[in-house]
Amino acid sequence: MVIDPKICYGKPVFKGTRVLVSDILEMLAGGMSIDEILEEYPQLNREMVLEAIALAAELLRRERRAIPLPT
Repeated sequence: MVIDPKICYGKPVFKGTRVLVSDILEMLAGGMSIDEILEEYPQLNREMVLEAIALAAELLRRERRAIPLPT
């Protein structure tokens, strides 16, 4: 993943693409499988998606504030 102000306004994207990491995480949260995502985004691979999940988990571990759960 890379963050470059010249690409997608500096939002995290997968290296060599303009695919936003947040879009892929939202798809996963919405119930799409990794295989379904890879069919839609053939420029990605399984390791890239798993890296995005790991990044999200690490950011949550570092977060000290309570995160409201959906009701």
